[in-house]
Amino acid sequence: MTLGVRGRSSWQYPARIVPLAFLGAVAIGTVLMMLPAARAEPGHAPFVTALFTATSAVCVTGLAVVDTPTYWSTFGQVIITVLAQVGGFGIMTLATLLSLLVSRRLGLRSRLMAQAESSGLFGGNLGRVLIRIALTMFVCEAAISVVLTLRFWLTYDYSFGRAVWEAVFHAVQAFNNAGFALYPDSLVRFVGDWWICLPLTLGVFTGAIGFPVLFELAREWRKPGTWSTHTRLTVWGALLLSSIGFLVFLTFEWSNPKTLGAHGFGTKILAALTQDVMTRSGGFNSINLGDMNTETIAVTNGLMFIGGGSASTAGGIRVTTFLLLAFVIWAELRGEADVTIRNRRIADETQRQAITVALLGVALVAAGTLGLIGLTDHIPFDRALFEVTSAFATVGLSTGITPSLPESAQVLLVVLMYVGRVGTIAVGTAIALNTRRRLYRYPEERPLVG
Repeated sequence: MTLGVRGRSSWQYPARIVPLAFLGAVAIGTVLMMLPAARAEPGHAPFVTALFTATSAVCVTGLAVVDTPTYWSTFGQVIITVLAQVGGFGIMTLATLLSLLVSRRLGLRSRLMAQAESSGLFGGNLGRVLIRIALTMFVCEAAISVVLTLRFWLTYDYSFGRAVWEAVFHAVQAFNNAGFALYPDSLVRFVGDWWICLPLTLGVFTGAIGFPVLFELAREWRKPGTWSTHTRLTVWGALLLSSIGFLVFLTFEWSNPKTLGAHGFGTKILAALTQDVMTRSGGFNSINLGDMNTETIAVTNGLMFIGGGSASTAGGIRVTTFLLLAFVIWAELRGEADVTIRNRRIADETQRQAITVALLGVALVAAGTLGLIGLTDHIPFDRALFEVTSAFATVGLSTGITPSLPESAQVLLVVLMYVGRVGTIAVGTAIALNTRRRLYRYPEERPLVG
């Protein structure tokens, strides 16, 4: 085991544990996906195909380079399900739980690691909290599975076994915001089915809101005035962004015959609602994204980049990061010395952390877009930006170009999915652990800005 600073093991540093844990899960998943039993046809999957699929599942993205229901066998689909469940629950959370169960005691750094994943809102028995997280996941997935099973079995005449399997598969994908589907067109065939799209949409929204928020809402849902700043930002931010996305889809796609224009009023409402929620990390699509108008694609890029709540199964820079930056700008425009939200001052360290995460995200998306264009030569800029943003934000939506990309471009997306999933956690944890208080300050200087 590699030794770090002052002779300590590298495993005592959470900023290293998170990337290594996810990397290990991806490696194991790749090996499993390369087994001949995982492929529907004879032979094993190529390395890049297996790597891409495993990374997409562990990082709960949902991008695919092959048709999931026809390329992968039932065994392969089970592996995808398990990898998505593991990725959604969080390798770091599992590592923390194992550490708690084995040692019955957490050190300061391990406790900080767990708080970074849970936004610092959990102060009690960590083992009990992690068990509650697992129970919440399984209860939500079970509820979605029951509804989908009955719908598939009674309405679509699936055999009971097939109905149960497809219900469980899609329920796991929904709550974990993974987005893999057992249909070549994702949810397009169910675009007007409320009993299919609505449970999956609610599952995605619940998984993307974040466990700290879910637990606080369970205790204090009747008292919004007592909510923590994190919960306020997440809940109201999620509702605001969802409303904006819903209106954008309705406005720009209402008369588009290739998306919403061909459907009736009720189906248009359901499709806009479904696609709005899926845009912020769900990965399913009930309309053909490649046929959307340019304006819709542009707004979708923004919503994907922002993503869902902290300590959730969603990706992106997170809602709280985005809104914190908005409050920072507002305070600066008003000339206020402090950034305040509902009579609470936001720490300077938190502001710097939000700025760092956001700017690093912008840099990665910009570099990834240029790299994808350079590796393909024929993809339009808006399509490349969409695919890169979807990979970085671990959303999984695609305009349909992913399977046709060369292997070098697919590897680039693999890197973006991995960095997008572990990057915000690792960077946030590293900043929190490396904050130092100096005993002196340098003279102040004011460079010209603007």
